[in-house]
Amino acid sequence: MAAGSGGSGGSGGGPGPGPGGGGGPSGSGSGPGSNGGLGSGGELHPRTGRLVSLSACGRTARRQQPGQEFNHGLVLSREPLRDGRVFTVRIDRKVNSWSGSIEIGVTALDPSVLDFPSSATGLKGGSWVVSGCSVLRDGRSVLEEYGQDLDQLGEGDRVGVERTVAGELRLWVNGRDCGVAATGLPPRVWAVVDLYGKCTQITVLPPEPGFSPPTPIPTPPLEPLAPTEDSALAEQGTSADEAFMVSPAQARPETFPNSLESHNDFANMELSEVVSNTILSAYNGGLLNVNLSSPPAGEGLGSSGAATSPILTSNDALLFHEKCGTLIKLSNNNKTAERRRPLDEFNNGVVMTNRPLRDNEMFEIRIDKLVDKWSGSIEIGVTTHNPNSLEYPATMTNLQSGTIMMSGCGILTNGKGTRREYCEFSLDELQEGDHIGLTRKSNSALHFFINGIDQGVATPLTPPVVYGVVDLYGMAVKVTIVHNNNHSDRLRRNNAILRALSPEGALRRAAPAAQAEPERLLFHPNCGQKAAITHEGRTALRPHATDDFNHGVVLSSRALRDGEVFQVRIDKMVDKWAGSIEIGVTTHNPAYLQLPSTMTNLRSGTWMMTGNGVMHNGTTILDEYGHNLDRLKAGDTVGVVRREDGTLHFFVNGMTQGPAAWNVPPGVYAVVDLYGQAAQATIVDDVEVAPVPEPLPEGNNQVSPSSPSSGAGGSDLRFHQLHGSNAVITNGGRTALRHNCRSEFNDAIVISNRALRDGELFEIVIQKMVDRWSGSIEAGVTAIRPEDLEFPNTMTDIDYDTWMLSGTAIMQDGNTMRNNYGCDLDALGTGARIGMMRTAKGDLHYFINGQDQGAACSGLPPGKEVYAVVDLYGQCVQVSITNATGPMDNSLATSNTATEKSFPLHSPVAGVAHRFHSTCGKNVTLEEDGTRAVRAAGYAHGLVFSTKELRAEEVFEVKVEELDEKWAGSLRLGLTTLAPGEMGPGAGGGGPGLPPSLPELRTKTTWMVSSCEVRRDGQLQRMNYGRNLERLGVGSRVGVRRGADDTMHILVDGEDMGPAATGIAKNVWAVLDLYGPVRGVSIVSSTRLEESEGTQPPSPSSDTGSEGEEDDEGEEHGLGGQNEVGIIPTTLEFLENHGKNILLSNGNRTATRVASYNQGIVVINQPLVPQLLVQVRIDFLNRQWTSSLVLGVITCAPERLNFPASACALKRAAWLLRGRGVFHNGLKICEKFGPNLDTCPEGTILGLRLDSSGGLHLHVNGVDQGVAVPDVPQPCHALVDLYGQCEQVTIVNPEPGAASGKSAGTQGDMEKADMVDGIKESVCWGPPPAASPLKSCEYHALCSRFQELLLLPEDYFMPPPKRSLCYCESCRKLRGDEAHRRRGEPPREYALPFGWCRFNLRVNPRLEAGTLTKKWHMAYHGSNVAAVRRVLDRGELGAGTASILSCRPLKGEPGVGFEEPGENCAPPREEQPPPVLLSPSLQYAGAETLASKVQFRDPKSQRTHQAQVAFQVCVRPGSYTPGPPSAALGEPPDPHFSPAELEWVTKEKGATLLCALLVRVE
Repeated sequence: MAAGSGGSGGSGGGPGPGPGGGGGPSGSGSGPGSNGGLGSGGELHPRTGRLVSLSACGRTARRQQPGQEFNHGLVLSREPLRDGRVFTVRIDRKVNSWSGSIEIGVTALDPSVLDFPSSATGLKGGSWVVSGCSVLRDGRSVLEEYGQDLDQLGEGDRVGVERTVAGELRLWVNGRDCGVAATGLPPRVWAVVDLYGKCTQITVLPPEPGFSPPTPIPTPPLEPLAPTEDSALAEQGTSADEAFMVSPAQARPETFPNSLESHNDFANMELSEVVSNTILSAYNGGLLNVNLSSPPAGEGLGSSGAATSPILTSNDALLFHEKCGTLIKLSNNNKTAERRRPLDEFNNGVVMTNRPLRDNEMFEIRIDKLVDKWSGSIEIGVTTHNPNSLEYPATMTNLQSGTIMMSGCGILTNGKGTRREYCEFSLDELQEGDHIGLTRKSNSALHFFINGIDQGVATPLTPPVVYGVVDLYGMAVKVTIVHNNNHSDRLRRNNAILRALSPEGALRRAAPAAQAEPERLLFHPNCGQKAAITHEGRTALRPHATDDFNHGVVLSSRALRDGEVFQVRIDKMVDKWAGSIEIGVTTHNPAYLQLPSTMTNLRSGTWMMTGNGVMHNGTTILDEYGHNLDRLKAGDTVGVVRREDGTLHFFVNGMTQGPAAWNVPPGVYAVVDLYGQAAQATIVDDVEVAPVPEPLPEGNNQVSPSSPSSGAGGSDLRFHQLHGSNAVITNGGRTALRHNCRSEFNDAIVISNRALRDGELFEIVIQKMVDRWSGSIEAGVTAIRPEDLEFPNTMTDIDYDTWMLSGTAIMQDGNTMRNNYGCDLDALGTGARIGMMRTAKGDLHYFINGQDQGAACSGLPPGKEVYAVVDLYGQCVQVSITNATGPMDNSLATSNTATEKSFPLHSPVAGVAHRFHSTCGKNVTLEEDGTRAVRAAGYAHGLVFSTKELRAEEVFEVKVEELDEKWAGSLRLGLTTLAPGEMGPGAGGGGPGLPPSLPELRTKTTWMVSSCEVRRDGQLQRMNYGRNLERLGVGSRVGVRRGADDTMHILVDGEDMGPAATGIAKNVWAVLDLYGPVRGVSIVSSTRLEESEGTQPPSPSSDTGSEGEEDDEGEEHGLGGQNEVGIIPTTLEFLENHGKNILLSNGNRTATRVASYNQGIVVINQPLVPQLLVQVRIDFLNRQWTSSLVLGVITCAPERLNFPASACALKRAAWLLRGRGVFHNGLKICEKFGPNLDTCPEGTILGLRLDSSGGLHLHVNGVDQGVAVPDVPQPCHALVDLYGQCEQVTIVNPEPGAASGKSAGTQGDMEKADMVDGIKESVCWGPPPAASPLKSCEYHALCSRFQELLLLPEDYFMPPPKRSLCYCESCRKLRGDEAHRRRGEPPREYALPFGWCRFNLRVNPRLEAGTLTKKWHMAYHGSNVAAVRRVLDRGELGAGTASILSCRPLKGEPGVGFEEPGENCAPPREEQPPPVLLSPSLQYAGAETLASKVQFRDPKSQRTHQAQVAFQVCVRPGSYTPGPPSAALGEPPDPHFSPAELEWVTKEKGATLLCALLVRVE
């Protein structure tokens, strides 16, 4: 709030009012209840700020040198304030040299001994000051948007403060009560006034009585206001309470004004506004924050001037007029104006307001979009021309009459410059997001505002009727009107009036006064030798935590009450020491206790939780109790409570750890020991703890804080009784549904009954859906209270304080912030669970079926309450709150193991390394073919970029080569959307080239890390991130990675510091700033394609993988020749030598990775024996990652091997299978081998076998995938790397014969009755598909989304799990599908639809489908998208007499063959239907000439694809004629089939039976 220097203002030396006169320049010094003179409390104290001079018997204060100094103007009242009396001052003089104005409040400091600070905000030790529209306590803001903005008051305005008998601070402006500004004031306070900034002189007025009765009295019935007395009473500025409750003994004002005063904002209102605000003040004076603007003359309470002033509509919202410049496009309900063709035209962009501006009304706009093609920018001002009759000019400066405009930094009147240097700001230099405003004061002066700062008087004489005008000129393209009234305040005002008018209003008003606020829990100032108390007793810390590990004991300032939770949050930790925070209680009073070095040394009256044990008087009483405190991280919370029964409970992250001690006496003090790693902790208020569970059996009395459902059953979260018009709340508030779901698709918003706590999960389950609509459920959070929410049609219509997930789009305030979030709400079905949680860091996380989808957005206001909100939109009809709703561990609410992950070292890889781009800072020299960058001079101008965009999960890493210690600062690095070639090489900060430093790179979006700060476009986003980059030394490595989940990660010496920023754009380049001490770096990373796959870290998972759907054709997979495979002996187990994150169990036959994503290598103890199959089963997958386990063999002795972080980093005697590749010593030697191991689901059994010639075979669920590596040296040991997703495997010993996978006979032994509907269970996967958690493969999901776009009725298709099957290369290899099969009588061969996705169709069971599938042949028919629905409706390809589909009866439509008849020429019904072309090969039937392609846009990725459709059909033998292909193909037909039998032609009705719809997407 520093006052900024402006133009020279007038000297504030004007004469003040005469002694003893209460009246100021306006003659309105006497207030209600005036005693005619000043009492003892009405004079100013003689001790003042050093620039203040007093006059008029100590009633007038003036700041000297107002043109040179803006502060040192502090004055206090001579005597302490008397309860219920208002200390009022009048502003006598203001200057325009500064920003900021008068500040007023109270202080508990005695002015006779006070060392006066420079301003009121510097007062400490119990001071409350109102500055602008903020309330500050001891210099810190405690309330924003309070009352009327004091900076907007003018000369003659009155402002006062009052201390009520309840200890409340109230502000009075021009006789109007602004409500409660603060509570808990001490009984002895002095008024304080700061003549700050523009305010240079004030005068104390006679004291006025406020409304603060000593005891609550019943509110009498509200009487209608008489048009005479009550209107005048409102004009005088009496409070609402006085208007309704005037005591007979109370003196009435002696005079009432007979005209509207220009400076009295309260008087210049419509009667309805007076009544509304009077009622509202009676209900709750502190609830309002409205701009009480003046109505036009003739509509106020007085009638003077009505004949001369035009009548204006004061209720109209300030919008842009519909008539505007020729290139202007209005939107957003005429609040937004945009210039069309901004790159072609620079003018014709004039817009005006829809009505004249009122006096003191702010007309403010926000710049939304700029282009940098033109010179000049936005212009704003006022004009007397009516927009209805004005012929809009190309630019407003062309108007020669009635127009005042601000252009650049000057003022133009009627197109001519009248003030060249009006302000220091130039409109041409403003950026997107900046605000510009103007207001016409009641004294006819015109003021302009830039980003809320008053630029002073632009012109003293402005016509009374003016319209706001904006010229979108040059660079300015788009602006939006911004209303200075907060949305929530307006809503709160409306609802408060309704509540005040209700019969229960009086009871609610009196209720809060009956309960005194309890004393706040703080830390006692007596603390350990190495500890310090800050933030008014809220925070305790060890300032030198790295020098000492103890002497950090702090205690609560008062004893705990029964059931009162004392909870602290760990703010900061150091990693130098062992041990961490300890918490407990003690009977010792902190005022008299000689604090020990650590509380466990105290031998009396003390109970402490340390580590995971409990100690009483220094002796351990519980060894294994609760969560280990030594494992807590920054942001976690710990707490303690003494129950009424004397039991002591501890809490970790809000979860009770069970009873720790009994018979604890009352009156104990909470104690925290900042020991070891714990360096800082802060008390957390408003703690609500889950109910204490019933006593558990002995030995099981601890609750894991990481269990999401712990204590969830006691959650009080419900749906609020207020909701959308079409929503219904049932089941005690736990279920919400939309009635009339088939005729209504919106207006069904529901919201939680209370605000969510940090780390608390709000989870719902979808119970009912309909397929009538598009779109589905939307969920998110809002900071709008349910009582203040005017429920819209959909929540995405709300344009403030709301964050929603709609489909895959993250939306804030109705605008899309991010697309392609990790989950798609539109794709969820019945039974799916959706959860929302705000973390303590302000991140919003979504959970789908219990799985964290990652941070959706960040920056939610941490101090603001947010409510969960659900929109039952479109297909979603009914949801219910689940039992998982409730508090979760804070560590779950942040990025998992963000501080524990570490990347393996990059191995030397043959290939192309990263390079620096030739565009760089002017002081940079590139060396060694662009792999080394050196700053040649200075400390700045050291920007360098990567040559190419970073792909997902690609790491750009450099090593520090040179340091120059004479400079301070740190290396800066990050990601930018600026293509390096777009700017010329370093021309400095003023030209078109690169800026001198990375924080100044703002032409395109840039994310960067400097020291330990994260910035976006130079704006601070986060502090204390990762390791401080100022500590980098020669040889240190630092890198940046763009995650697949749109996050930016920083790596220091190979260790991932966790996500630094979210919402990263797709096309970004790495950028480094060789700033300060770092002078030279060299690249050590390679492009991802040449990088060793073992070094690539797994990333948060996407929708990849295949699914274990059932096979469709009914043939067994013959595995002849494998009966000789040996069986694994029972003595196989994993060696004790393994990766450091491995835990062995089950007799060393089960290996579990317990941390991170790597360091998980295990080796089987026995070497591989030829023909001996060694198998492991995947027990558990963590879908946070994408990559999965690695299999292979090593020929070196595993007992002495020092295992690296991942198996692919083994550089000697190692053959590995990873994904679909084969690696030897870290280099890929074979691609596309076997199934993708990264997509194997839980329960998959993988095996390795050496054949007699030394070839290494891979087995998947007993199916041999062939030789992966020939001639493997022996002896060799099987190796498994539990990497990425794979977290647990177990050695399996199958029964004899199981190793071969032949659980059934060969094809010749099959019973044909085993085949039903052409579909049988696959023998590939061990567990059934329903139990497999494997995700759908990407191609399958893409084809499914295209099939959904066809809008085909669901009843045509088989229900899951037999609905669809993917034949992409990965899925069919994983199942081991053969390319060709035989079917029918006589058998005929056909090809499987490789490369397509099949959607199975229902068949009418009355048509004996089982018989058809056994005897009929299988073929394919190419089709097009337009014909699919008609074919399905008929049930066959040719016209028939009976529908064989069970969906609907036959339609009387003509038959449609392969070639559809032309438009308007249907064939005669009596003729034979046209022939139908079929083929046993989909390569032929799916050719583009037979199956036309269609383009579509994927709704998830928004990419354009081409798609084809075909039908798989059963054909009756003998009904068709084989022949050569008739279609002209550019490529030869399927060589597997004879050309003479490649095309089948049939004309018979009922000869085909539709089996499946096939989809292929390119």
